Amino acid sequence: MSVEQRTVSQDEADIRIDRWFKRHYPELPFGRLSKLMRTGQIRLDGKRVEGSERLEPGQTIRVPPLGDLDGPPPPRPIDPHVAKDLQQMVLHRDEDVIVLNKPTGLAVQGGTGTTRHLDGMLDALKFELNERPRLVHRLDKDTSGILVLARTALAASKLAAAFKDRETEKIYWAVTAKVPVPNEGTIDLRLAKKGSPQGERVAVDGEDGQKAITDYEVIDYAASRAALVRLRPITGRTHQLRVHCAAIGTPILGDAKYGGAEAIIHGVEYMRSLHLHARRLKVPHPRGGFLEVTAPLPPHMKATFAYFGFTARRELRAWRRLI
Repeated sequence: MSVEQRTVSQDEADIRIDRWFKRHYPELPFGRLSKLMRTGQIRLDGKRVEGSERLEPGQTIRVPPLGDLDGPPPPRPIDPHVAKDLQQMVLHRDEDVIVLNKPTGLAVQGGTGTTRHLDGMLDALKFELNERPRLVHRLDKDTSGILVLARTALAASKLAAAFKDRETEKIYWAVTAKVPVPNEGTIDLRLAKKGSPQGERVAVDGEDGQKAITDYEVIDYAASRAALVRLRPITGRTHQLRVHCAAIGTPILGDAKYGGAEAIIHGVEYMRSLHLHARRLKVPHPRGGFLEVTAPLPPHMKATFAYFGFTARRELRAWRRLI
């Protein structure tokens, strides 16, 4: 094993570095981790660091060789068929950036009980470079659509900063159970993470929650049963779009976690699949200018569009206003 240089993603902002190691290297004992920091083998942006140090997107963590017992096992060779499938997800590729159309059901990073995830298969996306690409933001496992990877450390730093500083324009499509009233507006509800017997959840919390803002617009609808909604997150909280949609009485179709039975529309073939798709992205390119990408719909949302007869003519006009 060799030294790794890992880039802190946007979703890892403000967590302690010792907790970052717990997330990425769960088998690394705390005593061993403390010694690696104390002796300067673990560094943050080239400097010595203590376990309580909080991370910022774009920072680089030096991870020394950990050995088979101290760290996670080395990645298994990637099946050629799996590698081909991953490469077919690529929407855009240049010397700095790769943009994927992530399918629903594929986790971006590992966690409890998650052994198959994109982060563990990034070697399949090195193409002509020696470096494996780096994650700079995340999508929920069941959310499909645009996911950006950086191909170099410099690109990772610039892209992570762009996401952190809200210099990106992100548009999601969602199919909601029932139709939002009014047909367009802004959801401004603070959100906080809460523990529960079923695991961690995000809930509206007007006192202790973090600021969370979402613009929305109904693009099309099917009577009062369902709507195609364009969502524009102004902030980037965990599960923000799902919780905000449920909070106004129109949960995203298939989102049983936050919508319960109200998120199910009987008669829809894929009624239990989450209908949330990262549709469009405009992001500053590391070399200047902007990169704009649109992700085609996943199969389950295509089927639901056909079922309800949804079209997106109004959405195109809305996107043109934004860019």
